[in-house]
Amino acid sequence: MRLRPWILLVTAALVFLIGCDHATKYAAETSLRDRPATALVGRTVELEYHQNPGVAFNHERVIPAAARKPIIVAIGVAAMAFLAVALYRRRGKLTVEVAALLLIAGGAAGNLLDRVVRGYVVDFVHVAHWPVFNVADVWLVVGAGLMIIAAWRARTESVSG
Repeated sequence: MRLRPWILLVTAALVFLIGCDHATKYAAETSLRDRPATALVGRTVELEYHQNPGVAFNHERVIPAAARKPIIVAIGVAAMAFLAVALYRRRGKLTVEVAALLLIAGGAAGNLLDRVVRGYVVDFVHVAHWPVFNVADVWLVVGAGLMIIAAWRARTESVSG
């Protein structure tokens, strides 16, 4: 694929992914804040507003409180730079790996924007026996899954080819 259309497609994909994430977070803030959980599938899946100042599974607790936000934001910015370089190296290509990188970048950017602008991440989907999460987290997990599939496919092709 030619470079200019590829850049436009990548940019549009990122705007779409981040936009969907923030639209759902806005809806959660306006519809769920200060209200009890809303059941979607019995008590298995509920919509429940949460403000998450930490990171996945609260692993940041080992960092002194005053340093948490700067360190979390710095790691997020570094991750975005790494993803930008990874995408740049695949410029002009439309592959499962590029789709995976876009999903990961969209999810990381959505949550990073929350941390910078709000000071916390809005989470609102609660599945029984699992921490509350958001659409950006879904992008990250699906992107990681696609990256595993892309790596498996590349390995299979190199072994058989």
